[in-house]
Amino acid sequence: MAEKGKADSAYEEIERMIIFQEITPGSLVSESMLTASTGFGRTPVREALQRLAREGMVQIHPSKGVLVPAASVDTQLRLLELRRVLECLAVGLACGRATGEHRRKMAAMVDRLNHEEFTLSTYLETVKETHHLIVDAAVNEYLADALAPAQALSRRFWIAHMRDEEDQISQGSTLHTRILEAILGRDESAAKAASLALNDYLVDFAYAVLGHQRPPRNKDSSAA
Repeated sequence: MAEKGKADSAYEEIERMIIFQEITPGSLVSESMLTASTGFGRTPVREALQRLAREGMVQIHPSKGVLVPAASVDTQLRLLELRRVLECLAVGLACGRATGEHRRKMAAMVDRLNHEEFTLSTYLETVKETHHLIVDAAVNEYLADALAPAQALSRRFWIAHMRDEEDQISQGSTLHTRILEAILGRDESAAKAASLALNDYLVDFAYAVLGHQRPPRNKDSSAA
């Protein structure tokens, strides 16, 4: 159990290093370098890397090292297609299934999003926690398994291409707050609309990286 806890901690630390580009995208790093950088032993680091490889965050090349793939616009857009459907499902389920404890935690998160002055690091932890709260309230463990990797990869792209940190954090806080408030009100239609608005923001952000406007979208069936 203790080793399992170390593997989870190693995973979180290596994921953080990848998201904040402390490991340069496109570079090969060794397992020994990661053990030295994280302070964890070989077994927890190896287990963490295997999990990150399953989630698409790294590619393991035996006898060569671990590759952190570059975050491309095409990959981000495909991830957002997946998130668009699954996050609508998650917020809809959460509206009907959230318990009193879920709702208490969400209300506290709304207060935090509305009043805390975030650094980029603390904001990302808050967003990650917000996503966990929503999936927990949906009471479907398969959603968590599907969404967590896509959300992590999306966050890496967002950070890699961010230009105005204060503005982007402000927009993100507002969008996440609207989702939580709709769930607290058990308003499924509003929750799905807020989830789609977050996805639209992220898609627009991805196209802006290319210097393009997003093509017109057909009527979105996932809002139904």
